[in-house]
Parts: sequence; C-alpha cells; structure tokens
Amino acid sequence: MAATFVTEAELRSNLGIGTLYSSATVEECCQTAQDLVESYIWYNRAPVISSGLTSNVATLVVASPGIFVLGQSVVIAGCGAVYNGTRTITGTGPYTISSNNLFMAFPYNYPRGYSFLQFAITGTDEKQHLIQPFGTMTGPDFKASAYANTPAVREAAMMLAVDVWQARQVSQTGGVSVDGFTPNPYRMGNNLIGKVRGLLAPYASPNSMVG
Repeated sequence: MAATFVTEAELRSNLGIGTLYSSATVEECCQTAQDLVESYIWYNRAPVISSGLTSNVATLVVASPGIFVLGQSVVIAGCGAVYNGTRTITGTGPYTISSNNLFMAFPYNYPRGYSFLQFAITGTDEKQHLIQPFGTMTGPDFKASAYANTPAVREAAMMLAVDVWQARQVSQTGGVSVDGFTPNPYRMGNNLIGKVRGLLAPYASPNSMVG
C-alpha cells in the first residue's frame, strides 16, 4: 500500500527530482517515514505478546487491560499467518481467569495490565507461546486516514522522508561546527525523530514516551 502521510509525488516535488529514480526507490523513503511516524502517534492499537490455539479457539495475550471488547472486529498483524487478519473477538478476560483450561494451562505469570482475547480460528493446535517481536492488534477506529490529513503529521513525515532520501544519496556525516564539534554525526542517528517530535507532540501515544 502506498504511503499516505507523504506521497511519492509530494516527495518528488519537494526534492526536485522529477521523474528521476524509480517509483519503488522513492516510495520506499515515503513508507519508511510513515512507518516511523506511525510508531509514535496514538492509535487504538496494542501489542500482542503471545498466542496459542486449542480446538479452533485462539487465545491471544494483549498488553492492555481493556482496550478491546467482546464482539469487536480487530486487525491482527505480526502474529503468524494462522492468526493474522481481521478477526472478531469471541471471548475476553483478565489474567485471573481460571474456569477455562485454555487459561489454566497458560505458562506465563503476567502482571495486571494484560488481557486475554479469544477468536474462532481454524487451525492446528499450538501451545501458548511468546511472540517476539510483538505482534499488533488494531481496533476499528484506526485513524490512519485522519492522520494522513493532519498537517503537522504530514509535515513531520515529509521532513523524515527528505532526511532518509538525502542519507541514501550522500555521505552519512553531518555538519561540523566552527569548534570542530559534531553533535549528530549521522543523519539516521538517534536524533532523527527528535527533529520532528514537536510536530508530533499533540498526537503522540503515551507508549512512545517511555524510555
């Protein structure tokens, strides 16, 4: 899917490169910028940290105490082909549930703040296991389309896309002050997001503020 926070045409126009370079190369920079921005802004989304399947009932553990509810349609990604896709929640519960053997057999001692969600998924039984890196579960009020029309988010994505593009074309070294100090020697260094954090601040997810 083509990036929407900053489009290929917009990046080409901003860089003044016209029809030079392939669409795939330019689009890759746009999508990279969007992926970076999306990881910092707020969605109805939570990490999926483990999954399992017993008798065509899948149980996923989500790092959120109650963001999703019974009967809700969610999109699961990064959890493996068996689980990925749009699914309807058929059962919910906190970590203390013990009336169902799916939960009783759960081998991990998770603290409060996690929830168990069940789905009707046809597949071969799998023991409950950790997902690393975490998968994602996204609710129905996913705001990608709204953010694609939010000026501050679009500006941040454009700035990141330009930086990514320039880093591909020139040396990774940045500027040096008159006293020879180089505060950020690499364009793709840890200050990359810091350059646009002010633009994203009104839309930032609390999860992105940890660490």
